[in-house]
Amino acid sequence: MGTTVELVLSVDDGHATERPFAAAQREFERLEQVMSRFRADSELSRLNAAGELDASADLVDVLSLALDARERTGGRFDPTVHDAVVAAGYDRSFELVPEDAASAPHAARCGGGVEISGRRIRLERGVHLDLGGIGKGFAAERAAELLALEAPALVSAGGDIAVRGAPDEGFWPVAVEDGPTLGLASGGLATSGSDRRRWRRDGREQHHLIDPASGAPAESDLLRVTAVGADAVDAEVLAKVLFLDGRAAAERAGVPAVLVTLDGETILTGGIA
Repeated sequence: MGTTVELVLSVDDGHATERPFAAAQREFERLEQVMSRFRADSELSRLNAAGELDASADLVDVLSLALDARERTGGRFDPTVHDAVVAAGYDRSFELVPEDAASAPHAARCGGGVEISGRRIRLERGVHLDLGGIGKGFAAERAAELLALEAPALVSAGGDIAVRGAPDEGFWPVAVEDGPTLGLASGGLATSGSDRRRWRRDGREQHHLIDPASGAPAESDLLRVTAVGADAVDAEVLAKVLFLDGRAAAERAGVPAVLVTLDGETILTGGIA
């Protein structure tokens, strides 16, 4: 998934068998084969190439979550940003993206039609999907379920955090970059920002967070948003939308979040102190 995954168990004697960790690792690898846009043979890549597919339950589930998020955010979160991300230059696994290159001739349209009927997924002509962010949250939740069969667990997939149960202290301490250490007893946490994956096109800075309204990398007065949600998927959606909407709207939203502005100011919202 192009990121670092951390698996943590809280066990009484400080030791755990390899079995739950191996099961969680296999689950991440399996779900990457379902959702990766960088693997030509993944299920998502086959759907994007063909335009329709009799899909697995996993792909249907994560896409349903993404479409629900698009509906309730008025299109601010949108899984059909694939072509816009590619047009911005993020057309391959990030470590292979050139530091600078020529721009695409035009921005790509977002908001295209997606239909799910049972296990059949159909895309509007010219529409392609990117499930990167929400896919990480989905995978973190699934891995946490497997680990929790052994003991209270925390999973971090590149900062998308899912927990099941809590250690003896009653919460998991999670350090937020440029912010406080949060105590997470349940739910999930995710971070969206323009500071990690950056490159240039025609000498102009680009990043991977697309504004569906413009089909181009978002212009926000925020550098990074860390949001707390009902689970890692919910937190991923919240963090992305708060980043897109900017500081003023994010402060008004009342979501538990840590906002970092472009000039380095840290703002705590939603009751975080």
